[in-house]
Parts: sequence; structure tokens; C-alpha cells
Amino acid sequence: MEITHTAPLRLAVIVASNRAGRFGPVVADWFLAHATRHGDFAVDVVDLADPATDLPTALSYDPPPAVRDRLAKVSPVLAGADAFVVVTPEYNHSFPAALKSLIDWHFTEWQAKPVGFVSYGGLSGGLRAVEQLRQVFAEMHAVTVRDTVSFHNAHGHFDEDGRHKDPTAPDAAAKTMLDQLGWWAHALRDAKSARPYGG
Repeated sequence: MEITHTAPLRLAVIVASNRAGRFGPVVADWFLAHATRHGDFAVDVVDLADPATDLPTALSYDPPPAVRDRLAKVSPVLAGADAFVVVTPEYNHSFPAALKSLIDWHFTEWQAKPVGFVSYGGLSGGLRAVEQLRQVFAEMHAVTVRDTVSFHNAHGHFDEDGRHKDPTAPDAAAKTMLDQLGWWAHALRDAKSARPYGG
């Protein structure tokens, strides 16, 4: 029996940096414009600079009320998502601690869902952070898509209004990644409707 869904895919875009003076919102806003125009997705944003998403690094099976309140705001967004895009910088050859906390406080929310990456940084463009995240998300039973969007020396690519100065290549990269993400999200959503994931 063929299973098809007509509801749009829910995409959670995670803005991973919570550093003071961060460049993340410029990159995230650029990407969100592409994601909302793509047509496959209804988009939610999880911004780790928002105090509501400030999760401690000390995990607990019985978190205190303040942490439960924060989880009650972010966990349903992750659980309801069909796909994720992580917008991440690279800090010291890795990804932000706030992102690791968000990942580690959850498990089933990530399972059998695709993850794409938009990264930015210095010469590496954040790609070392992405390679580490692929290993982390594999452990969470998520599927990472091959193609990414990456900005090396990111500050120099955008003007003061947040527009990319030479958008042809990054626009194409965003479309490729979103196309792959949409394919996997449709395939996995349909598969889970036919047979629950056994992870």
C-alpha cells in the first residue's frame, strides 16, 4: 500500500551559537529566506541564544522545574519536526557547547529524521564542526544529508544588510541541500507511517 502525506514537512532550523556578538543570525536569516521559499517546508526556529533554550550541561533524568519548563518549550518543536538544519559556527575545531547540550537532552526527537548543515567560520568554513556533528547525529539515529552550505571567512561574504555579496554559488548550494533534505524527510516520514522505527 502506497502511503503519501499532503501536509508540509516541518523543518526545525537550529541556530547553534549563543556567543555574545555572534554572526549566526546573519547566516540564519539568509538561510531561512531560502528554506521558506523552497516549498517543501513549514519552518520553525530554535535559537540557542534564547534564554528559553538555555539547557544545562549536567544531564538528569529528573531535571528541576526550571529545566523542565525550558524543555517543555523546545522538546515539542524537535519532536514535531520532520527534518532539521543546524546553522553552526566552528569554535576551536568543533561546535558550540550549547548545541551539544540541546542534542544530549533529547533522543527520540532526532530518530529517523534527516539533518542538514549550514556552517560558517574562518578558513575551514565550519566544516570541521559539521564532520563532528555527523558522528553525533549518527549516534542519535538521525540521517545527515551529504551536501552542506559553508561560508569560509563568513563576515566578508555579507553586506551590512545581511545580503550575500555574490549569491550564485551559495544559493545553488542551499537549494541542493534543501532538495536532499526534502527527499529524505518525505521518505522517512512515509516509512515511519508504514512501519515504526525500531531504534
